[in-house]
Amino acid sequence: MFSSLKIRNYRLFATGQVVSNTGTWMQRIAQDWLVLTLTGSASAVGITIALQFLPMLLFGLYGGVLADRLPKRPLLLATQSAMALTGIALAVLTLTGEVQVWHVYLTAFLLGLVTVVDNPARQTFVAEMVGPDQLGNAVSLNSANFQSARLVGPAVAGVLITAVGSGYAFLFNGLSFLAPIASLLLMRTADLHKVERAPRGKGQLREGLRYVSSRPELIWPIVLIGFVGTFGFNFPIWLTAFVHDVYDSGASTYGLLNTLMAVGSLAGALLAARRATSRLRILVGAAVLFGALEIVAALAPEFWIFALLMVLVGMFGLTVNVTANSSIQMATDPAVRGRVMSLFMMVFVGGTPLGGPLFGWITDAYGPRVGLALGGAISLAAALGVGLLLARSGGLRLKVDLRRGHKHLAFVPKQREESLTAAV
Repeated sequence: MFSSLKIRNYRLFATGQVVSNTGTWMQRIAQDWLVLTLTGSASAVGITIALQFLPMLLFGLYGGVLADRLPKRPLLLATQSAMALTGIALAVLTLTGEVQVWHVYLTAFLLGLVTVVDNPARQTFVAEMVGPDQLGNAVSLNSANFQSARLVGPAVAGVLITAVGSGYAFLFNGLSFLAPIASLLLMRTADLHKVERAPRGKGQLREGLRYVSSRPELIWPIVLIGFVGTFGFNFPIWLTAFVHDVYDSGASTYGLLNTLMAVGSLAGALLAARRATSRLRILVGAAVLFGALEIVAALAPEFWIFALLMVLVGMFGLTVNVTANSSIQMATDPAVRGRVMSLFMMVFVGGTPLGGPLFGWITDAYGPRVGLALGGAISLAAALGVGLLLARSGGLRLKVDLRRGHKHLAFVPKQREESLTAAV
């Protein structure tokens, strides 16, 4: 489960990331709650999220081109430093009492611009630290790292917001980037696996898109993650609305729900780290369960039922993300991995500028239960559709066998099924 941590460079990277990720989660909670406090509107929270991820939608593929061309360690030093400055700027505005909602909008957009380059560079730098044999394990542990921080960050942010306000959560986030910067500086560059960088040239963006479009094992998981990310991952909107409108509670309850989701997400990441391979059937099955659980959670009559379901939603949502991420990375040529992963992240988080305001409006107009149920229904339908398309492209068909002791539903090769029919 933890085999890639034996590698010194990756161990340094993971240590720095857990500190930075804790600060990131603190800022996310504080940012969402600050916007809701300033405006009283779930739509405003949706706009904030949309602005943070809009640059990924607009420029995400260009970030992948830069990640393929440039040395990733110096690139990450620059992006992590810039992200630190955005957190400190928002902290100063909030602590001095000058913060307005447009300040939050602006810093969210600037953070999104930096993330356009940081995300594909950070995703693909993992392969340089651990090599191809440990790539799947390291990708899963990255997600476990992120979710471990999510266990601590929301809880600490809820206490800080209640006690002294949002400003100190922003300050902690800005300072937390010192840890990954230090880890990058301490790495042994001689131990990094050499990856051929793409030379500067025309048509590299189109080359990456053609590469993905010609491979069903890449394009359909990316399509699925796009639907799930756009319509099923609007939790800042739904959870703030459930806490504020349904359960009439405060920031500490919002932090609790995020922490419970993190418990499930961490479990999903660790289970993924145990698996030697990332199969597409696991991706589709997890997406089906994720969508179905969101629908059930939307109908939960009591808070404690809703809270427990968030653990399961977190577990299967993270399984979808990790399985898609690792399967795509391992199926991709290293020379185009930055562009492929930028496309993956573009459709996963870049759909938020579309889904965020839409579901913010639906949540304001029809209530959080309708918004969450609709997001789950769209995710479920997308998972079923992509599952059938993947089976078709892989030459499989669904076999139904209702006899006792037999697997009732299974995908089997078409030729095998046809030969069995002929034999009968």
